Amino acid sequence: MTTGGYSPTIWAGLLGTPLLIAAGQVLFKLTSGTTGEFGVKGLVALAFNPLLLLALAIYGAGTIVWIFVLKAVPLTIGYSFMALTFCFVPLLASLFLGEALTLRYALGAILIVGGMLVING
Repeated sequence: MTTGGYSPTIWAGLLGTPLLIAAGQVLFKLTSGTTGEFGVKGLVALAFNPLLLLALAIYGAGTIVWIFVLKAVPLTIGYSFMALTFCFVPLLASLFLGEALTLRYALGAILIVGGMLVING
């Protein structure tokens, strides 16, 4: 059974990839708090930072999922779902970093989702 012409697996990829990318962004932010000075020593330490390695793994997983999603959907449809990253990042930043969610953010998220409905409707 498919929803909107796509299988549940494709829908999971369309929604899951922006969530993976957003999670990677939060981990990049957390990594930045543990990063030393810019230079050879700092770069070597960064290369072995567990938060960075986890962020890169999550980004990599999202990229692999995305390749399979793009095999099944036109790029013009699939790419609009990446806009959800702009909704997911602030939500995750609020949950894991304590950043404030504002009315402005809520209105922006509504506009993004509305735009997706127009594009994909």
